[in-house]
Parts: sequence; C-alpha cells; structure tokens
Amino acid sequence: MRPEKIGWWSCRAYKRRWKLLARLLKALNFLLYKAVLPYEAEISPDIELCHYGIGVVIHPNVKIGRRVKIFHEVTLAMSTWIGSPYYIEIGDDVMIGAGAKIIAKPDRGLRIGNGAQIGANAVVTQDVADGETVVGVPARPLKTKSAHNEPTS
Repeated sequence: MRPEKIGWWSCRAYKRRWKLLARLLKALNFLLYKAVLPYEAEISPDIELCHYGIGVVIHPNVKIGRRVKIFHEVTLAMSTWIGSPYYIEIGDDVMIGAGAKIIAKPDRGLRIGNGAQIGANAVVTQDVADGETVVGVPARPLKTKSAHNEPTS
C-alpha cells in the first residue's frame, strides 16, 4: 500500500474518532516510508507522494487539495499549536519539488494557490499565487518572457 493511502486512512480514522487506529496507521507510515503524515491534517484522497513520500514531513495544521504531487524530502512546517486557526493550505493541482520547504511564519497561515509549482529545494515563506512557479532560496516567482520580448523568426 502507498503512503498517501495510509495517510488518508489515518485522517479518516481520526475524523471518526478511532484515535488508536489513526495513530497505528501514522506509525506504520513512518516505519515503512519515513514519512510523517499526521492524522489531524486534511489530505485529499488523490494526492501523490512521489518516490513513496520518503522523508516527507507535514505539520498537523495543513490542508492539501486535490491532485497534489509531492516529491520526496518535502517539509510543510508551521510554528503554531495543533488545532490553531492558522493553516498551510495547498490548492488543487499543485506540484512541490523534491526537498522543498514550505514554512509558515509564527502564528500565521500560508497559501499555495491552485496550479502552483514549487521548485526543487525551494524555501517558501510567503503565499504563492494561483498558477505561479517559484524557485530558489528564498523562493521567488520565476520570470517569464512576455510576448513582445520573444525573438521573431
């Protein structure tokens, strides 16, 4: 079984107040894949953890949208307590590259917009707009050529 399915089932068990089962599934995920997928997080059933989610670490105050692709060694971190009103929200159709770190400022939320792409090893500390690609440390939007700057044939 893949780690995202184990994580999703752990979240479902927690919502149904089957806390022991939720904890066992979380522990199984860590033992098999070294992935920390907390049962308090809101994870869609169709996310994809590439390379079996090896080394993925997610804070409990995270909401992950539909069809999100997360590569190995990704960290989604917050400096707040479990159940606080602050969240890292990952929109739909987002791709997070290997080794990327998404870190919310203390007691603040952070949003990654729909269709956004986070480059490998990028460090994101600010919101990312819908469809935007960010790279680097700290992460900055990737500049694209405008239509009038493209060479003509």
